Amino acid sequence: MGGTVVAVSSNAEYSFSKANREGITLLAGLGVEGDVHAGVTVKHRSRVAQDPTRPNLRQVHLIHRELLTELGESGYDVAPGALGENITTEGLDLLGLPVGTVLRIGPEAEVEITGLRNPCAQIDDYRSGLLKRVVGRAEDGTIVRRAGIMGVVRAGGPVRPGDTIGVELPAAPHRPLERV
Repeated sequence: MGGTVVAVSSNAEYSFSKANREGITLLAGLGVEGDVHAGVTVKHRSRVAQDPTRPNLRQVHLIHRELLTELGESGYDVAPGALGENITTEGLDLLGLPVGTVLRIGPEAEVEITGLRNPCAQIDDYRSGLLKRVVGRAEDGTIVRRAGIMGVVRAGGPVRPGDTIGVELPAAPHRPLERV
């Protein structure tokens, strides 16, 4: 089980989208070097407003290219980095991974998955109606979030498009991803 890095993105300022880069560097315990969301404590504005001392479980945001392709087929042109993700992947069922999964990305980096991204209404400011495409309800009424996953950096290192992604599942029983 594994995948490939399609694109990497970062932004030093708060904005919805992140610019694609030739490469990014992950910093252990912090996130993406030079990215506004890097840090030991929460950096997302909504989380800072709630409690700025909470640990940052959202250091790295990953989205699967397959979602972007699906959105494109529905009339939403969404490029890698446009939804604020740091790493766009391919060939890996990100949403099916359990909490605690470790992704080994490129030659050195390791990201431990903490949970699902919970997109806010800003996504509709980017493309009207997009929120309904990435957040919905299952037949049993539970909320289904498809806008990617979040993680923390366990081991730093460079990450570039074309890098392979290895998967190390945690010991069973596996906990499904929840919003973080």
